[in-house]
Amino acid sequence: MPYLYLAAAIIFEVSGTLALKWSAITNNQWYSAITFISYCASFFFLWLALKNLPLALSYATWSGVGIAATCILGVFFFAEKIDTMGLIGVTLIISGIILINFYSSMSGH
Repeated sequence: MPYLYLAAAIIFEVSGTLALKWSAITNNQWYSAITFISYCASFFFLWLALKNLPLALSYATWSGVGIAATCILGVFFFAEKIDTMGLIGVTLIISGIILINFYSSMSGH
């Protein structure tokens, strides 16, 4: 169950960040409200996950997957460009998340 909470925290964080961008480019206050609600939900689910998961693993996964997903979705929703160095950076972030979750003592294994 804690990993489901962490997944929910990531989904709400990414959706809040996307809504923040839409708010900035459209000046639509509803997107601002969605941003606020999404971030509150994200922190709530992260808090639930932290009850049973190590801090380092949870935060690294939450922030890293959030960064990678936001980068990828920015390309699709906002036609943002990602160059080779950007792809390498996202790959390194994902690699770090995998290392922490499966091979590091930070994961609590």
